Amino acid sequence: MHSPTLIVLAAILAALVTTVLYAVWFFNKNIPGLRLWTFSFLSASVFCTNLLVRDLFPELVSVALTQSSIALAAYFCFLGSRSYMGRTLPSHAYAVAAIAALVGVSVYFTVELPHMGARFALSGLVSGVYFVLTAVTLARGGFRNVPARYIFSGLVGFHGIFVLLRPLLFRLTTVDSLGVPDARLIDQLSQYVVLESTVALVMMAFGILMLTNEHITTELRHLAEVDPLTSVFNRRAFLTLLEKAISQAERTRQSLPVLVLDLDHFKKINDTWGHSGGDDVLRQFVLLSNRCLRKEDVMGRLGGEEFAIFLPNADGPGAQAVAERLRTLVQAQPVQSGPQSIALTVSIGVALCVRGDSADAVLKRADTAMYLAKQNGRNRVEVAETPLFV
Repeated sequence: MHSPTLIVLAAILAALVTTVLYAVWFFNKNIPGLRLWTFSFLSASVFCTNLLVRDLFPELVSVALTQSSIALAAYFCFLGSRSYMGRTLPSHAYAVAAIAALVGVSVYFTVELPHMGARFALSGLVSGVYFVLTAVTLARGGFRNVPARYIFSGLVGFHGIFVLLRPLLFRLTTVDSLGVPDARLIDQLSQYVVLESTVALVMMAFGILMLTNEHITTELRHLAEVDPLTSVFNRRAFLTLLEKAISQAERTRQSLPVLVLDLDHFKKINDTWGHSGGDDVLRQFVLLSNRCLRKEDVMGRLGGEEFAIFLPNADGPGAQAVAERLRTLVQAQPVQSGPQSIALTVSIGVALCVRGDSADAVLKRADTAMYLAKQNGRNRVEVAETPLFV
């Protein structure tokens, strides 16, 4: 291994990764964190380039640029992780103060009390902390669900800890009788430090691309499963989840109520207030429904103004009480669509799953009960008779 060669390689890789990330961000600007990660690798590129041309500048300028660029690379990496996880970005004042202090102390150990070892130890202080914070930020959601986050978190966390502890490596060097350190061992340790940073650079780039793929895959799955207007499950996804819930209920011998809901006179609402008013009604109805449901309850839009809900671990009377509470709430909360107020009611049918039921069968019974509520004057809850199985 040859340190200058490794630094050249690292500079080339950092520049290539920066270019790739910028291109990906340019065409996918909705991916959270990607722009900040691009800035992170841009800062790393500046750091590597500065190491190559540091003899062309005064030492003071080179030291300040080295310390600030590597600290900014870690800070932008941390900001990217916060953005990717949907968390608010912290105040930049703390980072600015930390980096300014880092540069100031480094300048002191360059001009007033020259000490390369102290500058080396300082170079990993801010960046190591931010890399560890990045790892802690991303390790959320469960490895089975989001493995890319944990892989990237492990890579960044290992690099952060290594950066914080690497000054201890140079304590392994021996000194001769005059107290002069073994230059050969120092050179070897320096090569390993540069090699670790180069490998970390490449692996972190792959980690960011994995997170980009995770986000795109999640978005595609969301589009395939969720109704874009109301943000509840679409018919296909709801039926799949209902089948799984029925199987679970049979295994645990728990009841599973299903509700089918239809907004009354929805065509008249569309004709009177236009499709924008109808869209506002649908969104408001879902918001009101969520106020009556538990976290484990599942709601889907079957089509048009028809919705369905299943209530795991609930019984018939409990489901009927939920339906009545929802019906009352919808009636009492007119929808505000611009300046106008739109009165709204809902008819609800309730059915209980029985042994051997399919999703289509129980939905059909609940749908029949819902139409009975329509026939009996609307704005009602009707409960379907439960068939008996021998």
